[in-house]
Amino acid sequence: MSTISTKVNVSGMTCGHCVSAVSEELEALAGVEDINIDLNAGGVSTVTITSTQKLSPSEIGEAVAEAGYLVVANEA
Repeated sequence: MSTISTKVNVSGMTCGHCVSAVSEELEALAGVEDINIDLNAGGVSTVTITSTQKLSPSEIGEAVAEAGYLVVANEA
């Protein structure tokens, strides 16, 4: 089965605890297999989600918000 990789930018994460909180919420979404977070403490961190089904931006946003952080738009 093929997987889908989704990248989102999250602001406000500063430490390993932040990473685990966001990972935990995202892993609870249906189809999510792996979370990889490139932490940029105090800035915008890149979160790569590997899943077996397409995730909607709203479900990702809600999961990140549940952990206490904010998905921000990709800077063009």
